[in-house]
Amino acid sequence: MFGYKLSLSVFSKSTSQILAVMIAICAFWPELVSAQIYATRAKQALLIDADTNTVLFAKDHETRIPPASLAKIMTMEVVFNGLKSGSLSLEDTFFISENAWRKGGTSSGGSTMFAKLNSEIRLEDLIRGVIVQSGNDSCIAIAEGMAGSEEAFAGLMNERSRKLGLVQSNYRNSTGLPDPDQYVTLHDLGQLARHVIQTYPKYYQYYAEPEFTWNNIRQRNRNPLLKMDIGADGLKTGYTEASGYAIVGSAVREGKRLIVVLSGMTSKRQRSEESRKILNWGFRAFEKIELYKSGEIIGNADVYGGETDVPVVGKGAVTIYLPIGNRDKLRARISYIGPLIPPVEQGQKVAVLKVWIGDTLSQETPLFAAETVNKGTLRQRATDAVKELVLGLF
Repeated sequence: MFGYKLSLSVFSKSTSQILAVMIAICAFWPELVSAQIYATRAKQALLIDADTNTVLFAKDHETRIPPASLAKIMTMEVVFNGLKSGSLSLEDTFFISENAWRKGGTSSGGSTMFAKLNSEIRLEDLIRGVIVQSGNDSCIAIAEGMAGSEEAFAGLMNERSRKLGLVQSNYRNSTGLPDPDQYVTLHDLGQLARHVIQTYPKYYQYYAEPEFTWNNIRQRNRNPLLKMDIGADGLKTGYTEASGYAIVGSAVREGKRLIVVLSGMTSKRQRSEESRKILNWGFRAFEKIELYKSGEIIGNADVYGGETDVPVVGKGAVTIYLPIGNRDKLRARISYIGPLIPPVEQGQKVAVLKVWIGDTLSQETPLFAAETVNKGTLRQRATDAVKELVLGLF
C-alpha cells in the first residue's frame, strides 16, 4: 500500500467548482503555498471562528512562548472545572498566606488584588481578582487552597491541559511569572479560550466585567478590547520582556464569535491596535458557505481489492469559511492513507477534507463512508494488486 491518495469530485455550485479546481491543483502540487492574505505587526498571531474552530489566520502559532499572565486562563479553567463538578463553591474561602502576600501583593511590584495578609477571601472575589485585576496574590491563594502549594497546583494545570489535548503547553505556576520551563503556544491558548467560553458560560461572564474594587482600591479590567465598541467580552492580557505584549481576546457580532491570540508586540498601544484590527477584519472578510448538503457525495476513496470505490460524505452538511475578496487564495484536497482495505463499513471515518486559506491550514473536516464496500472478486483483487505494483514503481 502506498502513500496519500487524493480523490476528486464534481461540484454543482460555482463556489464548489472553484474548490474542485483547487483540489485538482493540489493533487498534482500538494506542496503549493499561497501568500498570506493578512498582515500584522504581532510576531505570533491566531484568529479562529469559535463555532466551527476554523482557523481564519495564523502566523507562527505553534511557536513556544512564555505565557505571562495568559497562564491565568488555565488557572481559571482548573477553578471553573472544580465549580462545575461541585468540588468547589463560590462561597468557599481561601487564606492569604505570607507567601501569597509577598510574591503577589503590593510589595511584589506585579499585578495584585491588594489582598490583606492572613485574611480569608471568598472564592468568587478571588476569581474577580484574577480575571479583572490580574492579581498574582489571588492566584497563589487559590493554588495553595486547592492543592497545598503552587507546584502541586501547576500539576493540576498540566493535568487539565493534557486532558484537553493542549500538549504544547507546560505550566510551572498559577500566575505566569517567568520560569524557563513554562511555555505555551498560540494554538493551545486559542483552544483553551474556546473551551472556557463554550464549557463555562456561567463563569465566563466575569471576563466582561469592566472593573473590580477590593480593599477600597478600584481597578479597571486590563483588557483594552472591552472599551471598544466591537462586541468584545473577554479574555486576558499578558506581558513579559521575553514575549512582549500579548492578548487573548474574544468578540461576538450578529451571533458570530471570533477568538484572537496575539503575542510579541512592542507596546500596549500596538496590542490594542492589532487586536482591534484583526477582529474587525475577521468579521467582515469571511462568509460561511455550505459546500455540500447533508448526505451529498464529496468524492471517492480507493478500496484495495474491494468490489468498488467507496463514496465519502460529511457528517451532516459540510460548511467552510471563505475569504470574500481572496478566493484565489483558497485551496483544498481530500486526503487519506490508502488504499483502504475491505470491508469498509458505512459510517466509517475514511478521509479528511483539508482546506487552506493562503498558507494557513484553515479547516479539517472528517469524511465518512457513504455505503459499505465488501471484498471484490478474485479478478478485481488481482487488478488492484497490479495497479499498486505500478504505482509503487513510479
